[in-house]
This record gives sequence, C-alpha cells and structure tokens, in this order.
Amino acid sequence: MSATLRVLPLGGLGEIGKNMTVLELEDRLIVVDVGLRFPTADMMGIDLVLPDFSYLRERADDIEAIVVTHGHEDHLGALPWVLRELGTGEIPVFGRKLTMAMARSKLDEHRLRDVRVEEVEPGERIDAGPFELELVHMTHSIPDAAAVAAHTELGTVLVTGDYRFDQTPVDGRPADIARLAELGREGLLLLYGDSTNADRPGVATSESDVGPHIEQVFARAPGRIVVTSFASNIHRVQQVVHAAAALDRKVCLVGRSMRKNVNIGRSLGHIDLPEGMLVQPRELDDFPDERVVVISTGSQGEPLSALRRMAYRDHPQVALHEGDTVVFSATPIPGNERAVNDTIDRLYHIGCDVVTTRDAPVHTSGHGHREELKLMLNLLRPRYVMPAHGDFKRIHLHAQLAERVGVPAGHVFRGENGLPLEIGGNGARFADRREQSGMIFVDGVDIGDPTDVALRDRRMLSADGIFVVVATISEQDGSSVAEPEVIFRGVPFTKEANELLGDLRATVEASLARAASEEIRAIDLLQQILHDDLGAFVYERLRRRPMVLPVVVEV
Repeated sequence: MSATLRVLPLGGLGEIGKNMTVLELEDRLIVVDVGLRFPTADMMGIDLVLPDFSYLRERADDIEAIVVTHGHEDHLGALPWVLRELGTGEIPVFGRKLTMAMARSKLDEHRLRDVRVEEVEPGERIDAGPFELELVHMTHSIPDAAAVAAHTELGTVLVTGDYRFDQTPVDGRPADIARLAELGREGLLLLYGDSTNADRPGVATSESDVGPHIEQVFARAPGRIVVTSFASNIHRVQQVVHAAAALDRKVCLVGRSMRKNVNIGRSLGHIDLPEGMLVQPRELDDFPDERVVVISTGSQGEPLSALRRMAYRDHPQVALHEGDTVVFSATPIPGNERAVNDTIDRLYHIGCDVVTTRDAPVHTSGHGHREELKLMLNLLRPRYVMPAHGDFKRIHLHAQLAERVGVPAGHVFRGENGLPLEIGGNGARFADRREQSGMIFVDGVDIGDPTDVALRDRRMLSADGIFVVVATISEQDGSSVAEPEVIFRGVPFTKEANELLGDLRATVEASLARAASEEIRAIDLLQQILHDDLGAFVYERLRRRPMVLPVVVEV
C-alpha cells in the first residue's frame, strides 16, 4: 500500500482557538473546522485572528469538503473569511443541524448565499473523494456537537472536536459511547483529540448539576439578576430560563449574538421559552427588579460586549445599579483574565453583588477532564495518537495520558501548527517539510497580515502618542521660511510637552539650518533628519518615544 495520509494542523496546536485541520489523501483534501480566536491586548486595532490558510489557497481546487464539528467561534467563526478567499461555489460545508444553522447565519451576514451548506446527522455517510466521512454524536457545551470519523483505505482517523462524557446532559443525549467503542473494535488508525482539560483531574461536573445551583443563587438575590455566559451555550441559557421560571421572573436577552443564537436554538427546539416570559430591554423598567433576569453577552470581558458596557455605564438600554446581582456562568478563556477581572471590579464599584465560579458552582466546562480523556483513549484503542486543541503544556499532558493507558511512546505525536503527520504502510512520522502556518488578521472588514512594523507603530501610539511637525522651506536654498508648526496628540505629560514647544521649534530650525548648510535638498532626507533630531530631543526631555511624523513643504 503506497498511499500516504497526511494530517496537517493549521491552527489549534500550541494555542487555544482558531482550530483548523487538513486531512490529505491521494492529493485530495478535507478541512475539519474553520475557527478563529480573539486578539490579545498587544494586537492594536485587530478585530479577529484567523489561522493562516495559505496552504488552502494554493490547493482550493483539491478540497472535497469542509466539515465543522460544532458551532463555537473557535471552530466555525472563520468560515465566511475562508470561503470568501477560496471561492464559495464549489466547496460544500457539512455539519449537524444547529451548527449549519449558525453557519448559514454567518454566511448571510457576509452576503455569501451561494455556499452549499448541508446538514448531516450521525449515522449518515458522506462520500468525499478518497474519504468517507461520518459524524459521531458527542456532548459539549453546545447542542449538536460531533466528532468526525474519516474512513480511508489506510484506516480511520477520528477528530474528536470538543467533547466531554456527560452522562446526564440537559437534552438527555449523552455521547455515543457505543459507536466510539465500535470504532475501537474496528481498529482506529489515529485519534486526533481535544486536550483542553488535560491538566484537570477527575471528571467534569454534569451540566444538569449547574441548574439547581443557579436557582439557589437566584433565590438569594433580592433585586435584578444579570447572568452572563457564552452566547452559544444554549443548554446554559435553558437552565437560566428554568431558574427564572421557578421564581416567577421575566427574562430579557441582551447582546446581539445572544439574541441571534437563542432565536436559532428556539427554532430548532433546543430552547423552550414559556409564552409571555421574554421581555425586551426597553421594557425592563416596567417590571420590579425582583421580577427580572437579564441574560447577557460579555462573560470574557470583551470591550464592546453588553456586560462590559453595562459595567462602564455605557449601555444604551440597561443601567446597572446598587442591589443588582451579576452571575458569571463561565470561566475566563486563558488570556482573558485581566479583562474579566476589570469588568468585575467595575461592577463592584457600581454596587453590584458579583457571583463567579469561586463563589458557587454556576458553571462547568464543556471539555472532558483527565479521566474522560483516558476513557476516550480506552474506548478507541488507537494505533496512533496526536493530541490537539491545547497549548503545548496540555498537549504534553495528553500525550502522557496516552502512554499511561498503553499507547507506545513512539506512536504518540506532539505536533505543532504547520507540521504534517504522515501515515503510510511503513508507519507514521512527522514530515521533513513544514507548511506555512501562523496568523492572519481581520482589521475592520479587511483580511490581511498587518506587518510587525504596523503593530509596533500601533503600540507606540497607544503608549507614547504622536508628534506631527510641519516645516516650510525655501525651494532655492532649503532655509526655513516660516515658523514650524508642532502638533501632538496622546502624548503623556501634556503640560511638560506644551512647555517644550519653543525648544521643539528651535530644534526644527537648527536641523533645517544644518541641512541647508550641507546642501541637503531631498525631501525624504530632510524628513529623516527631522525625525531623528526631534526623537532624540523628546526622549532626552520626556524619557518617552512618541511617533514623530515630520512633514516638509517647499515654497
């Protein structure tokens, strides 16, 4: 057997977010998940971070299908951007009913209406070139989650997506352990598995156990209640609705993604909202505080999210006040801790009572803990294991678990984005050649790759501001013919900067006089001289390095 199966992660390894994996056989490709992640604080002006899918741009005609495991942003969010770049007409997108409803909603927002989006349920098979694809029902923090089994002539690869083994899920549909065990008996070639909670012992608390604790928190709250969670955590929204109904409270949805996902969930039967229970934000003041529950976005402290704006008293419809109770039914994604803590601090300043997972068990993870990862390994008994969906620490810990349950160390592959795993008749090994991987940015409505220089400039502007100097010189001899104009914005120590204006102008005049004496006439050279001289002067006096933009005008 001479065929070689390549497994190429383009995102999701060495990080949490922007999951994208390419399976390749006989020069045909399957893409599993098209996720994104949100920018870190040092990515000034960047709105979204996508995986670098240059490899797919070059192979667009070879793609048989895109399969999405579930509807979370880190698995689905990049779909419109990817399809817009690859061309939307030829590549089909497969997933379960809720996942595809969310996909259609995103594509509609981007006016991509000619995409072939197909719903597939567990048990159905999809022919995709040399692959036969099957979805396996899994439990996660969103309905209709699935693992992807890619059957090939070499064997079966299982991409788990996000999962946990919740035996009492809210919808009453636990993961299909029987099918997983059957795949194990048939002989699984490769397990490509979620590593998110490889560092957490035991088993995650059941989602059904969260509801009663939320109701207990509600029962103790004397006034208005605001609950924040992931907008896609439809089961959690349902539990909040149940708790509100038990205490005869109305429910108000705040945040665009919350309203959109709840509407999709209701239309598909995943959320049951009793008639007359839902009220609009503009109606909140018509009810006493003790009769209202607000379900809001903003659990991660996102700058423009509804809860963040409430905390900063900037929300147009919901004004928080003393006596409100705010429940964080989520934990911060790694990297978001500072933003979440800042939001919580602002809520305390208003006078709110804040309840987090440290105070009550009002959240549980959608990712399996260590014992659940072991269970997956033992059910499937894979020949090879490649931990995914996690930073390098979690990938390492997941690899150790695989070895502990009996997978030979040489069959466990700790991968990286861009490093293909090649599996053939002679075994498995990492390829000698890496493929391009990394990040591409969405800045506004444009997709691209802002250079390091651009991001560095943005950081400089945010920290030290900008000086703009306009100098007017004679076209004949290069001498200054008008007093230089100096404008500064965002510069710390504004009073000291104002006091420097006279000296700044003198520095400009001196630089121009020196250039004229040396017969330097080229505008770009004059601007470089002014840039260097003014930068050195400002640093000497203010110990700051603002951006200096000199403009030279000839008359």
